[in-house]
Amino acid sequence: MGIDRPLSLPCTAAAIAEELGARVVGDGTVRLRGLAALERAGEGALSFLSDRRLRSALGTTGASAVIVAPWGVELSRSQAVRALIVVDDPYLAFARVSQWFARPPHFPAGVHPTAVVAGRVAESTFVGPFVVVEEGAQVGERCILEAGVFVGREAVVGDGSWLGPRVVIGERCVVGKDCRIYAGAVIGADGFGYAWDALREEWVKIAQSGRVVIGDGVEIGANTTIDRGTVEDTVIEDGVKIDNLVQIGHNCRVGRATAIAGCVGLAGSTILGRRCRVGGQAGFAGHLEVADDVTIGAATLVSGSVKKPGFYVAQLPLLPFREWQRNAVWWRRLAEIGNWWRRRVSGSDGDFENG
Repeated sequence: MGIDRPLSLPCTAAAIAEELGARVVGDGTVRLRGLAALERAGEGALSFLSDRRLRSALGTTGASAVIVAPWGVELSRSQAVRALIVVDDPYLAFARVSQWFARPPHFPAGVHPTAVVAGRVAESTFVGPFVVVEEGAQVGERCILEAGVFVGREAVVGDGSWLGPRVVIGERCVVGKDCRIYAGAVIGADGFGYAWDALREEWVKIAQSGRVVIGDGVEIGANTTIDRGTVEDTVIEDGVKIDNLVQIGHNCRVGRATAIAGCVGLAGSTILGRRCRVGGQAGFAGHLEVADDVTIGAATLVSGSVKKPGFYVAQLPLLPFREWQRNAVWWRRLAEIGNWWRRRVSGSDGDFENG
């Protein structure tokens, strides 16, 4: 997967600080055996503090070492924390350390006897039980294809990519290098395209002849679906991170380094810019464009294009049901109330709804 692991457990706080380019306050020789949450950490654990609102936990934690921002040094009064590893971004530093300490399962190169391989698979790749690689497909070096993976005709899987159990890569679709696709994801199913025939009272399917093209370093969560394009391709650019249970419709494009949380839905032909962040359960109406560096709040409905960077949200807080009912009566009458107020202020009969 291309993840460098310069350290192994146990190791010292000083060694971790050196790898991070950080400094140590306290005892750099303290030995660490693993990672733990600040509130539940014990002797030999490494944790982190990135949120000032949780600063009180620094005084009571049992962790032997904590990754902190510079402001965290002044807050520490605990004799239990023997070492502070000081960095500008503790959350990012902890993410890197978590990769160094991770112990993924070992997948030896080779093809399981139950696999059916008609395409080309590199010798350094692991092909698990009941995997199918159809004719014309290409799977690169050092890939992992776990049990039940299906790679369709003329599909391409780039070097170092890891496909979890039962992942489906549709025909002619492309997965870039060093991607991680988790169990049950379907890449390249037909997009939802139909035309209504009023005379026959039936829906006529529109053939979906495009592909899904996924860039390098992309992660796609479990049971996420990304539909192939109708004529043009659906494109997921380099470095995109997609959570579980996300639906991305045909002809969509997701820009580089964008992150999408669980249960988001992108209707067809949605264009997301680069470095966007999308909260869980957000929905996009389709045929719209979102600029670079936009954050969409959880459960927000995006019904039109977003042209400027920023944080956008459209939702109501949780209310007791009876209170919600009373407010709903007013919400339904906002236009009427606006017209009444305008007439009172201006003496005109202008229509608030139509300006």
